Amino acid sequence: MELRQLTYFIEVAKREHVTKAAEDLHVAQSAISRQISLLESELGVTLFFREGRNVKLTQIGKVFLKHSERIVNEINIAKQRIEEFTNPETGIVRLGFSTGLSFQPFSVFFAQFREEHPDLQYQFIQGTPNYLINLIEKGELDIAITAPVPADDPLVNGEILFTEKLKLIFHQEHWLANQSIIRLSQLKSERFITFRAGFSIREMLFNACQQAGFEPIIAFEGEDMETIKGLVASGTGIAILPEPTLLFNLSKEVGTAEINDYQFNRPVGVIMPKKREMAPSEKMFYEFLISFYDRLHRFQI
Repeated sequence: MELRQLTYFIEVAKREHVTKAAEDLHVAQSAISRQISLLESELGVTLFFREGRNVKLTQIGKVFLKHSERIVNEINIAKQRIEEFTNPETGIVRLGFSTGLSFQPFSVFFAQFREEHPDLQYQFIQGTPNYLINLIEKGELDIAITAPVPADDPLVNGEILFTEKLKLIFHQEHWLANQSIIRLSQLKSERFITFRAGFSIREMLFNACQQAGFEPIIAFEGEDMETIKGLVASGTGIAILPEPTLLFNLSKEVGTAEINDYQFNRPVGVIMPKKREMAPSEKMFYEFLISFYDRLHRFQI
């Protein structure tokens, strides 16, 4: 079994067409057909069946595809690791970034890091913390910035960088704009604009409201902060968002306030694999990140 055979097999499986796979791989169609035939002969199974001009995976072909993709992915990672060990300054940092987390607090850090390491490349993947942890488990990601930071997770280690405050936002003509002190119980009849299920801010909102004795009324669920801010500016409802994201692109129609009887805070930090060593470029990124926020914290103190 050769890597070339697995590569051809995966491409045909994705395209469901030998000719299209050959065109994408820039090889002859006959070469792909022959290599797949040799692969099937070695395995003693049929991986594809014909359906008109297309080909479809057999049931055992679907099983083999999952393993083939994992094998090819591991080989590619191994090649990348070897290249990075040779020269970590030209490696690739595969960085996860938690959806629902503002990028603005990290802009200065990234500017400084890129200035010191201009030849490093980046692959950004965005998703919920659980999704990012799953990618780390698969070996498709090695480091991620998340909020909140998981504790006692069997797959990742986490380190808190800072804690961000969440604030209440509303339209300037809303009755809340005239309140100097806002209590959570006052929001019982309000319509909330928030994130969909699985996002930490939504969970914080629901937990806080339940402690205050009511279930929040949800007017909109999404996963984009700018959309939520825009809907608040339109008067659709109120929202709870991280304070850093309110410093940028906030409409003049939007007012902000703190809720005095409940602390809306969440930790923001970095997670990395617990059972696997990071690549040199990613380790360099991690150490710079920790050092940057250590210096920032000491300066603030």
